[in-house]
Amino acid sequence: MKLPSVADYVPATPAGRTFALTALISSVGTGLFLAGSTVFFIRYVGLSNAQIGLGLAVAACFGFLATVPVGVIGDRFGPHRTLIGAQLWRAGCFVGLVFVDGPLAFVVVASCMAAAEGSTPPLTQAVVAETTGPEDRVRTMAIIRTVRNVGFSLGALLAAPLLSASSTTAYQSIVLGNALAFALSAGLLLRLRLPKSTVARTSRSALRAIRGFRDWRYVTLAGLNGTLSLHMTILSVGIPLWTVQATEAPAAIVPILVFTNTVLAVLLQVPFSNGADDSPGAGRALRRGGLALAGCCVAFALAQGTSAVVAVGVLAVGCVLLTFGELWQAVGGWQLSYLYAPEKQKATYLSVFNLGSTGQGIIGPSIVTTVVIGTGRIGWIGLAVFFVLAALLVRPVITLLDRAPRPAPADEPASEPLSP
Repeated sequence: MKLPSVADYVPATPAGRTFALTALISSVGTGLFLAGSTVFFIRYVGLSNAQIGLGLAVAACFGFLATVPVGVIGDRFGPHRTLIGAQLWRAGCFVGLVFVDGPLAFVVVASCMAAAEGSTPPLTQAVVAETTGPEDRVRTMAIIRTVRNVGFSLGALLAAPLLSASSTTAYQSIVLGNALAFALSAGLLLRLRLPKSTVARTSRSALRAIRGFRDWRYVTLAGLNGTLSLHMTILSVGIPLWTVQATEAPAAIVPILVFTNTVLAVLLQVPFSNGADDSPGAGRALRRGGLALAGCCVAFALAQGTSAVVAVGVLAVGCVLLTFGELWQAVGGWQLSYLYAPEKQKATYLSVFNLGSTGQGIIGPSIVTTVVIGTGRIGWIGLAVFFVLAALLVRPVITLLDRAPRPAPADEPASEPLSP
């Protein structure tokens, strides 16, 4: 793998560079909020742990249900306009969060936030598709993901002095700082000049578009990608719990492992995007991601029952494999979701594809905590087998998509069924 240069981290087009800057600004705000959100909810709003957990669960379900309808809106009015609206909506929600004074208001505002949050990734992909050529879009997405990881880290660092201040003004600043970041991001997106699209926008309603979606092959691919997206929950929930509860490794190793993941993701996401510019390359990346995640699970299983020194080493190997799986999964998922989404329904299809990873965020924590960690080594081995099966299914699903009839334009009846 060729080591990247500074130029490799700069998008090829002016629009791509502007878009990367918006991603950096919004991710700084998100990192600021994520680092201080729990403290804000407990000390400022006055919520209990149970109320926070229930509210976020309800919001996640609402965001899941809203993802595809917002994608349909993106196809009707353009993903660029819709993404601007989503960023402004998120800014308004965070301003509203300052005035939340109880669990019911928290659930309402959090659900409104989740509606825009869940639709942002597919809208982002759709806008990137309009600002770059096919040969550069995966690299641009890799750069944006790299920039976002940097932004999250910077935002978390900015949150530290505000949390230390432990005052009402500091807590409000955490939330309003995120609102400002989204407002600035929307302003930059307004200045973004996209090439004039030759693709006609759909005029169908969201309900008709959703009811008419029958591309089960694409849904299957989205499910496989969502399965491999479980690495997010393994990193945030699985590694901390398993390290502390089942191994002799010191708890202090957990933040080091997470930091290692972040650094590797920043350094390697762009190089890992090489060779994934077509369907075979993207499929290869997705399969490699599944195998790397399987290896990661085996390593975590082996960390149990060893000395502290050995456990730390094995967990480190598992963390590196987890990161490799994450990088390959992201690259493969981006390209395959693009390639098999019809032009007139790009935002709708990308939103459907994103349901896999969104659904993982809802059920993933229960799977990792109850099924995997709850059953110990056998749970990790079982999850490894699950990842291997998902990787092996990628090729046949892509073959089905290649052989499938393409959907008719959104406003015209299909000449033949979308699924047999």
